[in-house]
Parts: sequence; structure tokens; C-alpha cells
Amino acid sequence: MFLRLKLIFNNPYILLLICTACWGGNAVAARFAVGEVSPLLLTFLRWVGVSIIICIIAYPTIVRNASLLKARWVYLFCMGALGFTGFNVLFYLSAYYTTAINIGIFQGALPVFVLLGTFLLYREPISLVQLGGIILTIIGVIIVAIRGDINQLRTFTFNIGDLLILLACLIYSIYTIFLRQKPDVPGMAMFGVISVAAMLASFPFAVFELVAGSIIWPSDKGALVILFVIIFPSFMSQLFFIKGVQSIGASRAGVFINMVPIFASVFSVILIGETFESYHMIGLIFVLTGIAIAERMGKNIRNPKQNE
Repeated sequence: MFLRLKLIFNNPYILLLICTACWGGNAVAARFAVGEVSPLLLTFLRWVGVSIIICIIAYPTIVRNASLLKARWVYLFCMGALGFTGFNVLFYLSAYYTTAINIGIFQGALPVFVLLGTFLLYREPISLVQLGGIILTIIGVIIVAIRGDINQLRTFTFNIGDLLILLACLIYSIYTIFLRQKPDVPGMAMFGVISVAAMLASFPFAVFELVAGSIIWPSDKGALVILFVIIFPSFMSQLFFIKGVQSIGASRAGVFINMVPIFASVFSVILIGETFESYHMIGLIFVLTGIAIAERMGKNIRNPKQNE
């Protein structure tokens, strides 16, 4: 058994598939959390748990890189508050109003949001092919957001949950873009410090829920959701993704992120019993095709020698 586990851990492709399955499962976990634990408390407890685990495991690495981390503490705190706390607050709030399938599909558009953001913030050039991919992805997102009903687009009426998860994805894309400014420290050290920052930044949100009287203390089911999001979409997926990137490179590992909306859709149908509508299929095809064009074909056109 241990030999099989070792073989799995040494296979980056299996690790990356498990990683994206965990991220896809987070959308389902968000739906299971509704009424079982309040979203802001869930965010806080998630990062409390992750901070404890990662700091114990990565403590020696954090200590060795303490001087570099201290020098960039403002940056690291902002990254944790933005990419982890801000994203999760909106992510778990959105689950009260929209489906896990929608959440997963909108997450799938993240690579294109990042591509568009790097153009707006850093003026990195976008080819016509990439622009076409961006447009296809946006069309896919719109199809899902309007539930395939063009009348919603005419009246400009959207589900509040869809808007929240879209805002969450935009925030996370900004976080991803600013990762290029990260200090030169090991991934686990940075993840540990950012997790602590997320824990500190999410505490006021949990206090707000308590003061407002809207807090929902975890039920037995809620406790299982908290345990799941700490171990799988947070700690284990991050560990596996770092291992995958180290083994096959960031570009090839990044392709696996496209599996997140697929896993989210499958899990939503099987575990929650959500209906996978025809507009979901059409929107998902547009999103994945747009990402493939923007990420892969666009790179090949800009760097034709990379395939020689």
C-alpha cells in the first residue's frame, strides 16, 4: 500500500488531477456549508486550520527565510487578505445564491481573467488569437450567468451569487498577477505566511457575523465541511500543485486548472443532485475552448520555436 502511495506521490500528473479535483470539490463544499456554518466563520476557521498545519510542517523553512519574509510583510499580508480571505468570503457567500456548477464554470475562466489583467496592469501584448480566446471565454461566462436566457441580458438582471463568484474570480486573478512580485522564498514558506495573513484578515469578518447576529456555529455537517476545506482544497491541493510545478513546470501544470469546472460539474451532479442544463454545457465548451486558444495557441504563435 505504501509503495502505491509512493508511486502516486511521485507521479505529477496524478497529483495535479487530485489537486484540481479538490479545487472542484470546494464548490460542492460551499453548497454543503449553506445553513450548516456561516460563510465568514467558515473562511476564518479554514485559515486557522491551514495556518496551524502548514506552519508546523513548514516551520523550519519559514525560519530559514525569515529575513526575506519580514522585509515583505506588507506585501504578504495584502496577498493573504486579497487572494485568500477576499476570495473565500465572496466564494462562500455566492453559494447561498447560485449553484456549485455555476461556481465551478466561473472559476474555469480565471486563466483568461489573469491574461486580461496582465495586459491592463503591465501592458503585456495580447495577440489577436488570444483576444479571440478571451472573447469566447467571456461569452461562455455570460451564457451561464444569464441561464441561457437572452432576456436577462436585455434587462441586465443577474443572479447575485453569480456576480459574487465573478467578483471573487476577478480578485483572485489580481492576486495571481501580483504573485510575480513575490519574494524569492520556497513556495511552502510563502504559503504558510500568507495563510496566517488570511487568518488574521478574516477574523474581523467572523466578528462582524457574530455582532450582526448572523453567525451560524458549525453543525456536525458544518464541521465536516470545515475539515474538508482545510485538508483538501487548501493544504493537500497546494502541496500537490507545488510538487507538480516542480516536476513538470508551471506552464504544463497550469493546464490542469482547466479541469476544475469539469470536476465541479461532475461532483455537483453526483453529490448534490444539481441539474446540468444545456446552457451549462454550451457555456463550459465556450470557456474551455477560449482558455485553450488564449493559453496554448496564443503562446505557440508568439513563440513558434518552442515546439521545434
